[in-house]
Amino acid sequence: MAASNRQWGVTPPISTSLPTPAELLANDTLISELKRQNNFEGSDETERRKNTLHLIQEITVEFVRHVSKLRNLSQAAIDAAGGKIFTFGSYRLGVYGPGSDIDTLVVVPKHVFREDFFEHFPPILERIAPPGAIKEMTPVPDAYVPLIKLEFSGISIDLIFARLAVPSVPLTLNLKDTSLLRGLEERDLRSLNGTRVTDEILDLVPQQKTFRTALRCIKLWAQRRAIYANVMGFPGGVAWAMMVARVCQLYPHATGSVIIGKFFRIIGKWGWPQPILLKTIEEGFLQVRVWNPKVYNGDRFHLMPIITPAYPSMCATHNITMSTKEVIMRELDRGGDIADKIFTGQLQWKDLFAKHTFFDDGFKYYLSIIAASRSKEAQHVWSGLVESKVRLLVSNLETQGPIQLARPFNKGFDRVHHYRDEDEIEAVISGELKYQAKDIKTETTDNVKDPKHTAAAEGGGDDITMPVGGSETSINGEDMHTIYTTTYYIGIELAQGRRTVSWATRLLTVLRYN
Repeated sequence: MAASNRQWGVTPPISTSLPTPAELLANDTLISELKRQNNFEGSDETERRKNTLHLIQEITVEFVRHVSKLRNLSQAAIDAAGGKIFTFGSYRLGVYGPGSDIDTLVVVPKHVFREDFFEHFPPILERIAPPGAIKEMTPVPDAYVPLIKLEFSGISIDLIFARLAVPSVPLTLNLKDTSLLRGLEERDLRSLNGTRVTDEILDLVPQQKTFRTALRCIKLWAQRRAIYANVMGFPGGVAWAMMVARVCQLYPHATGSVIIGKFFRIIGKWGWPQPILLKTIEEGFLQVRVWNPKVYNGDRFHLMPIITPAYPSMCATHNITMSTKEVIMRELDRGGDIADKIFTGQLQWKDLFAKHTFFDDGFKYYLSIIAASRSKEAQHVWSGLVESKVRLLVSNLETQGPIQLARPFNKGFDRVHHYRDEDEIEAVISGELKYQAKDIKTETTDNVKDPKHTAAAEGGGDDITMPVGGSETSINGEDMHTIYTTTYYIGIELAQGRRTVSWATRLLTVLRYN
């Protein structure tokens, strides 16, 4: 969508100047660097994504027809029932790269229920998919947003379900119509939210191409600096997208490179807790909660409120703590300094994407939180539950006088260990690594991408059944037991004049194994 004379956002633009030749050159250089950083995927992979989504659309229609027949609907009703998929997240925003997931919403009419989705969709998918296309499929019905996670033709796809209170879902259906939200369950509203928010963001930026270039840059920067993780108290993908979109609104004709330079200074000096809004908050007609600090006391405590534009509006950054906010502010200031030097020729874009120094020279003191289980399946759930509590531990640490800042690392480290007896298992739980399996490398939780871990971490773990059991193996003829651990780290900065953290051991509860 091209920029025009309309006002984008809730305030007039700061500048409507057209790009200079130097700014256009800087933008071309930025795109070249993003390509060198492997931020774009090849055309063959993009075509495979499109073909896969087309097939999932066909499967969705067949699934709805199948359930419609089970409900003994008339042939006319079966033919009209429809069913449609929508994408959201990085794919819909157009900022996906090699190996990115596709977040996909399956929308069905009122006579198809969530139980039908988990019972009938998987076998229909397996029947219609080409042989060997499905490498893995994991239903997670108890998640906060229930989903089916699968690897299809080499592409990771998250399928979530939403049931509308309408008799048919034609291919022409547009989810921007708020009247479709009438009569829906809260879970269906949550499921629809991702697509509705993503579509609103794209509609509210002056130039989508500029927005996408800038967002690719900011996402890569935030990931490299380890400040990209909603569960851990940092902004997630949607929040970073809305921040970039707001800066695009303020500079409607600017290039992506200019947006980056403005981004660090504008967001870094934002008058928090004044919220970032892409449009005026819509009140709506449903009896649902809409972000409003004048009405809801909890909303007043949001430190960096970034509000979703689709009704019902929510705060995408309610997990941010005092410490993570301070870390974000420092990184924005650092990013702004680097961007300034890029524009004066002193640095290059690659310098902006330098990796974090969390484990190198970031902190003098660290806390480690180790979750352990005797089975891999149990560990996926247990580590997710523990991950969901790390942010709360950070908030508690912030109240302790000696601590100036507590920064959680934005992912956990999965390890496998072999042990002989209880003494060795106690050593593992205490952080000893000498019993770690030599032939299994350490993985980070974001690379493992286990759906049950994610569901537990995002708040759905209380309803997920915890698997039981352990495993034994033989190494060099000796019977060994296996234990799985996930370790989370928090970097500690002490207040001025404090030199010790020996008191901290009184604050921590040891997380024993299952």
